Amino acid sequence: MTRVWQWNRPVTVREVLEDLQQERSIAYTTVMTVMDNLHQKGWVRREVDGRAYRYTAVSTRAAYSAALMNEAWSQSDNPAAALVAFFGMMSPEQREALQDAVRMVSPNAADNSADNPAGVPAGNPAGGPVANPAGGPADNPEGSPPEPTAGAPEGSAPADGTEPGSGR
Repeated sequence: MTRVWQWNRPVTVREVLEDLQQERSIAYTTVMTVMDNLHQKGWVRREVDGRAYRYTAVSTRAAYSAALMNEAWSQSDNPAAALVAFFGMMSPEQREALQDAVRMVSPNAADNSADNPAGVPAGNPAGGPVANPAGGPADNPEGSPPEPTAGAPEGSAPADGTEPGSGR
């Protein structure tokens, strides 16, 4: 998936193979099997191009990451405590990125205050009364990943929460 996301365009198995072979030895059939598995899981769409398929990511990497975070958070028996622990693990750069993201989704949110070090609006630790960052509903009772953002192609991340292709 990493290669498909990096190119952000339809790619063939041969293109992915040649790119991967710059780093390590890998067989064409291995790449073809992984791309087919990604297609079967709904991670990529494919279209016939001559005798080959061109594969396109169904969701953005950002939407995938957001879906993983949402899934982990929704499975917690104490979501507020999970967020506090998560914020505690963040580097100063990550906290700044979080504050920037909160300002984007909730422009009237208070910036750094003594009671709100992450700049998260009161009453909603997910960042205000908007849909989650991956574009799905704010509440996700089934714990399944949300649909991708409006800018991403249709489809969603796999419900099993696994990373497809182990970073391939």
